[in-house]
Amino acid sequence: MFFSNSNIVPREEYDLRLAECRRYCEKFGIEVIEDDYDHAAWREAVRGFEHEPERGERCMRCFRFRLERAAKYAAAHGMDTLATSLASSRWKDLEQVDAAGTFACGLFPGVQWWPRNWRKGGLQQRRSEIIKEQNFYNQNYCGCEFSPKLK
Repeated sequence: MFFSNSNIVPREEYDLRLAECRRYCEKFGIEVIEDDYDHAAWREAVRGFEHEPERGERCMRCFRFRLERAAKYAAAHGMDTLATSLASSRWKDLEQVDAAGTFACGLFPGVQWWPRNWRKGGLQQRRSEIIKEQNFYNQNYCGCEFSPKLK
């Protein structure tokens, strides 16, 4: 599991989300790979779009930034498929997530994008059950400083 979230601030929020991810993955013996936290590079990727609304161009650039890093890691480590938990969030535009994943994987031959809608077929309900069962911290904003919760 590749954790790439240079968008998240403050650092305490980032650390909390990473710890929750590690806690869950540990139960299943899944390795968590933490990408470099490079908030400055992320800010550069979304520069000029800071005032865009949620689901606007800033989000698309953010998804591309993060998924490109994940696809690069996948390619470098012999992995052939990429999916993302971004596609499970009701706050995200699935068409943007899919377009960003397709773009990112297109940069790395041999890595394919898995455009799964994690909200259908009972998966959203199962997500909610897991959050409750595991007593997960369930954030209500994306994590970036431009998200409505932080304003």
